[in-house]
Amino acid sequence: MYVQIGPPKEPSDVVDLLLECHDRIRTFIGLAARLAKTEQASPDEIRDAASRVARYFSDALPLHVADEEQSILPRLAGRSPELDSALETMNREHREHERPLHVLLETCNVLRNSPKMLDHVRETLTGAVSELERGYAAHLQEEERIILPAIRTLLSPAEKAEVELELRARRR
Repeated sequence: MYVQIGPPKEPSDVVDLLLECHDRIRTFIGLAARLAKTEQASPDEIRDAASRVARYFSDALPLHVADEEQSILPRLAGRSPELDSALETMNREHREHERPLHVLLETCNVLRNSPKMLDHVRETLTGAVSELERGYAAHLQEEERIILPAIRTLLSPAEKAEVELELRARRR
């Protein structure tokens, strides 16, 4: 497990902010995967993990999607065919993630209220997590390969500052 020593490093630009979001997506999918596999967790541990997963995917993830669709996509669209294709794929995949996210959230809500139901919902939880692991692995990798570098190279400093202000405003 990663443990940081000292104060957290401040993100240096908007791309770093987006990368931090990607790290959190991976972290909470990982937590959901561990929840689905656990055999020995106490009801409080199950309730806590389910609550954390549900809170992240219902509160924080939609902000990240809005960041990409409202702040990034319009500023990068039309810059190159490869980038337009990546933006189109990103947007489509956001819609594709909705169904397994809904299943994950519903299952976590069951576990928050009734942690002893884990054995009964384990298969459903495992299926949703597996679909999200596959979908987000490719999704985040493609964004990190094409879209995030394009932000650094194609947007002006003023545009990047505007995007960062928009991202931070969504979280207030």
